[in-house]
Parts: sequence; structure tokens; C-alpha cells
Amino acid sequence: MHNTLTEHARCLYGDEYRPTPACDQEHREHYLVEELTFADADAILSTLRELSPHMVDGHLPVWIRNLAYRLVLLQRPDEPALLREAAQNLWLHGPDWDDIAAKLTQQAEELEAR
Repeated sequence: MHNTLTEHARCLYGDEYRPTPACDQEHREHYLVEELTFADADAILSTLRELSPHMVDGHLPVWIRNLAYRLVLLQRPDEPALLREAAQNLWLHGPDWDDIAAKLTQQAEELEAR
């Protein structure tokens, strides 16, 4: 049984830094996406930071990372540091999302200027 979102993601995608634990559960991406959809921001950030501590590494698919950051920003829209972190992720895995990354950076700057 997966006790956390991080454990679930580790079972599904593996972990660059730790062995994937033995698990007898059925692993399907849509189960993780469902769990991710309803996870709180702290659980999502913990998963991102534990499985991809340097942002450029890890086995999480780019689309899962993008979705995770989007869900975090919906929960915490007024945190400049998170806006910048999400923007960095988009720039690293772009260039399709460079315009969105620029907007997130601009939002962070506007929030800090208030």
C-alpha cells in the first residue's frame, strides 16, 4: 500500500536515488493522477522535491511535473518562490512553455513589488 503520493510515484516511475520498493499493487498512471489531483500542495511539493531534487533529474515524466506545479499554483497562487520554481521547471523542459514560464516569472515579480 502506498502511504504517500511520493511512494506511489516512486512505485510507478522509479527513483533515480533509491531503489523502487517491492509493491504488489496495480500501477496505472491514472491512479497516480487521481491522487495527485486531490493532494494538498505540501504533498505535491514533497513528491517533486524528493523524486527530482535538482529539478533536471528524476524519472517523473515532464507532463506529471507540469501538472503537479499547476496544481500547487492553484492552491498557492500568491507565493513568488513557487511561481519561479514552476517557471524554472517549464524552461528546463520547454521551449514549448517559455511564454508561460515568462508569465509566471512576471507574476512573481509583481507580487514581490506589492
